[in-house]
Amino acid sequence: MYWLILIFSGVFEVVWATALGKSEGFSKLWPTVVFGVALMASMSGLAFMMRELPVGTSYAVWVGIGAALTLTYTMVFGTESVSWVKVLLIMGLIGRVVGLKLVDSSR
Repeated sequence: MYWLILIFSGVFEVVWATALGKSEGFSKLWPTVVFGVALMASMSGLAFMMRELPVGTSYAVWVGIGAALTLTYTMVFGTESVSWVKVLLIMGLIGRVVGLKLVDSSR
């Protein structure tokens, strides 16, 4: 259950990071509201799951999910250039996040 919460928290990180960019310095209402709600959901999930999972692993996985999905989202929707190097690096990041889960066999 904790790993599922961690994944959802990472997804909410993508939402708040994207909304933050679209808020244009908090000058647009709805992107700012989405940012605030997603930020609270993401941080709450991170805090909750850190009760059971190691802090270092939790944070690394949360950031890894958020970074990989945010970059993928921006490449798909054209605000970030696409290159094979970026795709390979994202795949490497995802592989390392999965590796952290695999070595945490006690959970």
